[in-house]
Amino acid sequence: MTMVVYGIPNCDTVKKARTWLADRDVDFDFHDFKKRTLSAALLQRWLDDVPLDILLNRRGTTWRALSDAQKAAAQTSAGAIAVMIENPSVIKRPVVEVDGHVVAVGFIADEYAARFK
Repeated sequence: MTMVVYGIPNCDTVKKARTWLADRDVDFDFHDFKKRTLSAALLQRWLDDVPLDILLNRRGTTWRALSDAQKAAAQTSAGAIAVMIENPSVIKRPVVEVDGHVVAVGFIADEYAARFK
């Protein structure tokens, strides 16, 4: 099993997820998407696994700072991918992939306990 946790290291939710996984000796790689960009192909693969409404964080400050045109563009997959590449903080974090498929977005301890035994 290959696990990759995507996020931003100073995000509290990402910190909780990484700590939870590390405390249970779950092996994972961390991808800081502020330092290492995300590709359109990767984001499309994520959207093949999870709905746009789950992946795109419309409640955060990054979303609120977007222009109305950017928000409108993000209603389609192609537009949302462009917005996420330009503003990666608009992605709900963390995104957890196992063997190339998204298995979790965000962190809820009970869900992690059920998924990552």
